[in-house]
Amino acid sequence: MSNPQPPHPEPRRRFASAAPVQADVLVVGAGPTGLTAAHLLGSYGIRVLLVERNPTTSNDAKAISLDDESLRTLQSAGIDGAVYPIIVPGTGTKYFGVGGRPLVHARGLGDQRFGHPFKNPFAQPDLERVLVEELRGRPDVETRFRTRLFSLEQHSDRVRVGVGPSDGTEPVEHFDVSYVLGCDGGRSTVRELLSIPMRGRSFPDVWLVADTVGDPHDERYGMHMGDPSRPTVIVPGRDGRCRYEFLLHPGEGLPGDPPSFELVRDLLRPYREITPDQVERAVSYTFHALLADRLRDGRCFLLGDAAHMMPPFAGQGLNSGVRDAANLCWKLADVLAGRSGDTLLDTYDTERRPHAQAVIDLSVRLGRIVMTTSRSRARLRDLLVRIAMHTPQGHRYLTEMRYRPNSRVRSGAVVPFDGKKGSPVGRFLPQPRVLHGPQLQVTRLDNVLGRGWSLLGVGLTDADWNAAAHAGLPAGKRVSVVLDDRYPRDRPGRTAVADADGRLQGLFGGLTGHFLLVRPDRLIAAVFPADQAERVSRSLRRFAAPARDVSLAASDGPAETIHEVVRPRPAHTLTQSVSKT
Repeated sequence: MSNPQPPHPEPRRRFASAAPVQADVLVVGAGPTGLTAAHLLGSYGIRVLLVERNPTTSNDAKAISLDDESLRTLQSAGIDGAVYPIIVPGTGTKYFGVGGRPLVHARGLGDQRFGHPFKNPFAQPDLERVLVEELRGRPDVETRFRTRLFSLEQHSDRVRVGVGPSDGTEPVEHFDVSYVLGCDGGRSTVRELLSIPMRGRSFPDVWLVADTVGDPHDERYGMHMGDPSRPTVIVPGRDGRCRYEFLLHPGEGLPGDPPSFELVRDLLRPYREITPDQVERAVSYTFHALLADRLRDGRCFLLGDAAHMMPPFAGQGLNSGVRDAANLCWKLADVLAGRSGDTLLDTYDTERRPHAQAVIDLSVRLGRIVMTTSRSRARLRDLLVRIAMHTPQGHRYLTEMRYRPNSRVRSGAVVPFDGKKGSPVGRFLPQPRVLHGPQLQVTRLDNVLGRGWSLLGVGLTDADWNAAAHAGLPAGKRVSVVLDDRYPRDRPGRTAVADADGRLQGLFGGLTGHFLLVRPDRLIAAVFPADQAERVSRSLRRFAAPARDVSLAASDGPAETIHEVVRPRPAHTLTQSVSKT
């Protein structure tokens, strides 16, 4: 029951001919999380070695949904354009109740949050293939398949690692790196070597997952069939692919046992006829809700399934791993470049743990509610949803997926706002389309902000900008947000953006007279008036070094800051030793 995909790229070099490793960061695991981390680090000029124990990328279509946050992260690495051809820009999820009656179509907010469609089905093998192909354009990233991590030994200023061929046919190579990222899945070698336990629970329910081709479904949304007699999930994909997930009854299968084609055919019969060659994959397994005790251990970090595992009902497993990479990689880049101190890296656990736990909890709740096998609970659920859909608040809550956990950071590399209620501090900056440059080019906001920190000013004077320039805020792009349908005019030391579609006014109109300090991951670190710039600078100093550059007075505007380009500091002198395992 398989339809194998073409082989994925082999490693660039084999160990026999490999030169001594020169890497700042070792990324272990070439799944979507590890590949995203390698892209982000490579985009900052960080030297990366990415190792994967398997001979190729995965042929298993495990994850099937990318959200708008993940696409924005890929945009920041410059590879969203390569990913779009393999996704279905979708319209969310449609939920059905007892007897197949429609309940709600949860569409999210389209592209109005972060500049990309809210929810997008895809096939994981296609995503991994594209991400590996795009790594060929990263001169600072080396990828080795058929290679695993055998050992790691932490020191105060480095990590000594041992990597070698997965089959043990050649000697293990020992070398030093500055940091290790464990992106190696639920059975993480990095987590095991660090002796970090995971806590939570596993569920006894057995689900059969079948990935099929030649499917007639053409819906651009997932379908959760909440009939208690057989809870089912259907997610159509591109080119006739479709994912089916069925809750098995007792005696129909055990986790890990290959399901028979006869069982798959019987489960699919209400939806389609199928032949063995149209089943790409069929597996039976149970789900877990687990979180690692710590996400940082010295110079080692856990990301993705190595850090947390969750039921699939919220579609957030892979997306949570991408969020991990987005949160951590800019911090590593800043520390390696000497722009920030080690304390910044502690905020990875502080900022990601609460949201990861909240997403795990949501996934568990959705499974209990949407996929209940109790007919009485299912009927009560259907009734409550229909009542809620008749109220404006309930309608928005359900159709816009507001039940998803708030990703706001309340503790970490942020400065709490002591002003009006409803501060955007700790939230992600929206990404509207803006007018930019003398030709009034329409572009996404992130394309203007660039790769590092940015300071946005709304309705501020030249004197305000001068005050900010001398406050010692993190060096980065300076952007004037122009409202009231006026032309954006660049000034020395800063650029300007204006409203392209009416959204800029709504997003920033209430922040007139304030600066927004935005981190490289687009999280709003601080909101403040000009006279509070030095307070904000002092608060962030333990996380981000102030600009050390010389300010030049501009005759017709604010001070212009000349930012030095800082390459990552070379990793510690790397030595190579070879030993047998």
